[in-house]
Amino acid sequence: MKPVPSLVCCVLAGITSIGGALPAFAQSASPVPRSAPEAAVSIAQAVEAAWLRAVEAREADAQAVRARADQVAASSLSAGPPALELSHLDDRLHSNAGRRETEVGIAWPLWLPGQRDARRATADAALRMADLQFDVMRLRLAGQVHEAAWKLAAAQAESQAYGTQRQYLQRIADDVQRRVGAGDLARSDALVARAELLEAESAEIEAAQRRAALRLQWRSLTGLEALPAMPSPAMPSADPPEGGTHPELRLAMQAVEHAQRKLDAVNVSRRDAPELSVKYRQEAPGLGERLQRGVGVGIRIPFGTDGRNAPLQAAAIGELDVADTNAQRLRDRLDADLQTARTAARDAARQLASTRERATLLRERAELVEISFKAGETPLPDLLRAANAATQADAALARQQAALGLAQARLQQASGRFP
Repeated sequence: MKPVPSLVCCVLAGITSIGGALPAFAQSASPVPRSAPEAAVSIAQAVEAAWLRAVEAREADAQAVRARADQVAASSLSAGPPALELSHLDDRLHSNAGRRETEVGIAWPLWLPGQRDARRATADAALRMADLQFDVMRLRLAGQVHEAAWKLAAAQAESQAYGTQRQYLQRIADDVQRRVGAGDLARSDALVARAELLEAESAEIEAAQRRAALRLQWRSLTGLEALPAMPSPAMPSADPPEGGTHPELRLAMQAVEHAQRKLDAVNVSRRDAPELSVKYRQEAPGLGERLQRGVGVGIRIPFGTDGRNAPLQAAAIGELDVADTNAQRLRDRLDADLQTARTAARDAARQLASTRERATLLRERAELVEISFKAGETPLPDLLRAANAATQADAALARQQAALGLAQARLQQASGRFP
């Protein structure tokens, strides 16, 4: 019968590095298709695969398309769509004196002074905001992928720990049964060993169910059958970038600029666009008289009133105030999130060190108890309790290893860095 440490060596390999409990780190930069479940994917590949399935990707594309359409409209020669005017008048149903009048014209909306530049600046700001929105949505999705990957890694390592415990208790039960047959142990010991084995099998099944549920969530998020290849978590050697570089803050600051450009556009658009019209007119005064022709030019200038301008200006000022306040509050929240994430990562690292030391001590104790049991100096229940404590410590170590990886992923998320 092998000692406890030799039986849990595969657990140690998995919990020394969570990545060791999963397939090796993939080197390919492209997402792994569904047809290759035996391969592993990196977090960057998983994020790319999830982005191809995400609704947020369609929203970002639609926003960029709208911004480009606004740019095209702001670059137009006219402030609005031109209009064709047609009219015809005759006296056929009245005196029928042969009088006819036909007029053809075109109306061309004109830009107000500075209006075109203001509209173009607003469209440019909207396009920059759409690009930043793309980064923000992708960063949020990367956070979801990180969360799912580390939770799945923890479930994988925990399931492996319980599987190792079941195998060990199976050997214990077989050995006890053999010794009962030889008359060295009482039948009650065989019953206890069998009961512990059944409990370990139940724990292994529950762990497998949790792993299966998390794997379904992973598949739903990324569309991948392949498991994530997680690197061994370690504390960063340098501080992450400051919160000012966070994509969400850049987006909020760009929203302020966009709101300011909209207010500028409202201020230079105090009235609807004036219209320049050019008309060609042909008139026949009556039967036998010569046709009269002429070309006319006209302009239509709408007046700007408070009934039109005040609501537009109030809405633009309100949007600017909301965007500015949101940027200030967001800066404070991101700084707090970054400090919280740094503290959580440091605490997780310290907790991992104590959890690893505790697991080592309990495994050593289990080894000594097993040696004592084999020598007939320790009863079977003591051996089973020691083995169970060592297994629980191994599972806790696996969970804490994943907790450190998740804490560092959240730190990366809070600093605005992509995987």
